[in-house]
Amino acid sequence: MSHIEIKQLKYRYPMSEQLALDGVSMTVQRGEFLGVIGQNRAGKSTFCQALTGLVPHFYKGAYGGSVMIDGTDVGKAGIDETIRKVGIVFQNPFTQVTGAKLTVYEEIAFGLEQLGVPRQQMMERIDQVLHLLDIEECKDRSPFDLSGGQMQRMAIASVIAMRPQVIVLDEPTSQLDPQGSEEVFRAIHSLSQEGMTVILAEHKMEKLAEYADRIALFHQGKLIDVDTPSRLFSRDDLAQYDIQPPVYTRVCRELGLKVPGANTYPVTLEEAQRSYEAYQQPNRQGTAEGQQIPESLKITIKPIEHHGQKRSQSNEGDQHD
Repeated sequence: MSHIEIKQLKYRYPMSEQLALDGVSMTVQRGEFLGVIGQNRAGKSTFCQALTGLVPHFYKGAYGGSVMIDGTDVGKAGIDETIRKVGIVFQNPFTQVTGAKLTVYEEIAFGLEQLGVPRQQMMERIDQVLHLLDIEECKDRSPFDLSGGQMQRMAIASVIAMRPQVIVLDEPTSQLDPQGSEEVFRAIHSLSQEGMTVILAEHKMEKLAEYADRIALFHQGKLIDVDTPSRLFSRDDLAQYDIQPPVYTRVCRELGLKVPGANTYPVTLEEAQRSYEAYQQPNRQGTAEGQQIPESLKITIKPIEHHGQKRSQSNEGDQHD
């Protein structure tokens, strides 16, 4: 039985004539890491909010279809019931700081206090998430003295500490540097391996390609496709949805290098290296049909390095995204 089952989900914000979600149907398995991509206003954030009950209980508007999580109809259940199963981390960490606690440690403890978690168990959970997200040195500082990246990791820690069955993250690495982003992705991936279902909306395609089990592509409120990173990023029509596949995929497509034994292009550094090594073998498996790479071609594939801020596309967006 699927952990999450979504049937014909439709939603329109108040005072809007356009559907933010239009007939979305899919299932998600327990412990699956599902990435969510799409241009601004594609429906990603609204989809995340629908999984937590914020749509329709908080934002109101016109709602149809159903979202079932472990047998609970999120659209009909109370928020108090839903929050015990689903946690959410927003793009802006400031929106999740209570302002009622003096230290990071106390801020993370706040949600556990509301759930009535015993003190000893609470302390163990807090210590675990502080270590997991590498913010142990910040535990005695004020939340408002943290950098944007540190505050985002505190917000994630606050949700993870409550041990929800499902964690929904709406661009949680938007204010993190590359190292911080990698730490968060690794932490989230480890949670999915331990059985927590992860739904992550992101613009960082290379990271999603590396860590996600499947990726859902949204466009103008519609679900276009749900597939593995390899198959989804090998689609020929991504440009019409304003989606750029990972850099490794783009390079290998230009070179005609496909994954050996598959009709897909590499999406990670490791896959690109294996495909190039296969090309160098006498049988040259892995090149696209009808294409040949010059014998003199010599390339070196290295991990990409991010510098500065993300493109403006990644920093824009609002509740209608």
